[in-house]
Amino acid sequence: MTVTTSSYPKARRIKFRVEQHDSRDKYFVDGDMVFSHFVAGLSGGFPPGEESFIRSVRRVADKVTDPLLKKRVTGFVGQEAMHGQEHRRLNDKLVDMGYPIEWLDSPEQQQRMLALEQRLPALVHLAMTAAAEHYTAVLAQRVLTSDEIQSIPAEPEFWNLLNWHALEELEHKSVAFDVFRAVGGTEATRIGVMLAMFALTVPLTYGSLAVSLWRDPQARRRPLRVAREAYSLFRGPIFRGLMPELAKYMRPGFHPDHIDTEALLAHWQDELFGENGVLVDHLK
Repeated sequence: MTVTTSSYPKARRIKFRVEQHDSRDKYFVDGDMVFSHFVAGLSGGFPPGEESFIRSVRRVADKVTDPLLKKRVTGFVGQEAMHGQEHRRLNDKLVDMGYPIEWLDSPEQQQRMLALEQRLPALVHLAMTAAAEHYTAVLAQRVLTSDEIQSIPAEPEFWNLLNWHALEELEHKSVAFDVFRAVGGTEATRIGVMLAMFALTVPLTYGSLAVSLWRDPQARRRPLRVAREAYSLFRGPIFRGLMPELAKYMRPGFHPDHIDTEALLAHWQDELFGENGVLVDHLK
């Protein structure tokens, strides 16, 4: 199946009012300790991750010759840069609220990431980005499709930021993949890199969440509550059936656009940025 993309993602200059949240209201996802730590950990890892994605594409950008793909790369870079900027602002607020996520974006961690990237062949680095973009696209589709997730009581401005991020992840979900193919990336490399990342998904997710909760004195004092909330999170709509969705990427011949999200995109583009969009007043 040949996949064509007739449009390209465009960066939106936007600013969220995350600083207005009362820092004393720590567990911002329906008062749920575990879910709140999970979302905080995701946000903490986004800025350095987005910057690595940008670097991986820029490493091979001079080999991209297709004019439309060049425009899509420009849009991808602009969107990812804005994601990093707004998540850093959110992360500053989350640290102020007591979440132990500052190490994820520390200078030391950034240096370790840069050192790793320099040891990786450019196509492997890009394959990691393409695989990670599949992760974010799958999560984004779940967040924007599920009424159960959208109805979870949470800090509205944090949810606005996550919905905006999810929308733009779907808008550029195939850019890194198409660059990887355009510059000579093979199916063997693509699938092999995803196999390695897939194998690490569960231990890294469980491990990082456990460490974050252990560093929270309130969570340490309530082990039964933490166990109950962890069970609810991993049996709930975020994780239910997630691994088979991620595994689709490892099928030979897979392309991100085989998963049709056009109607979902149109709905949320209008919901957030249409004439009466809820985020129109956030645009700069």
